[in-house]
Amino acid sequence: MINRLTFSIDIAATKDTIWHALWDEESYKIWAAVFFEGSYAVSEHWEEGSIVHFLGPDQNGIYSKIEIHVPARIIRFKHIGKVVNGEEMPLDQEIKKWTGASEQYQLIEKDGIFSLQVEIDVMDEHLEFMSETFPKALRKIKSLCA
Repeated sequence: MINRLTFSIDIAATKDTIWHALWDEESYKIWAAVFFEGSYAVSEHWEEGSIVHFLGPDQNGIYSKIEIHVPARIIRFKHIGKVVNGEEMPLDQEIKKWTGASEQYQLIEKDGIFSLQVEIDVMDEHLEFMSETFPKALRKIKSLCA
């Protein structure tokens, strides 16, 4: 079963600074390491319709499609399938349980402070890990903006 989790953190920085902390290649590696050391993301174009590979150092992970991208405002990924050794795998019964899950990052301004809000769909078996780990990732992102 898929569960929707929502997280947020207020960051006293410009929206461009926050967006850079999220998606710059090097800073992404820093905050994503909270989930899995050596994680990185690869995309030819960070535009709507583009495919992104979210990978570990072994080149295994998932691939997703960018559904919405308004830089420094919102990005939403639709998770599609697994990547093994850098190659997208065909959908099997296990993958079909979560394909279509989404992950969204949005900046909302209030009184000169930006709130980074994240919504993510998570399978039951990852619920506890993500509930505990995502707040750590948000604090790491905030520290990258200081």
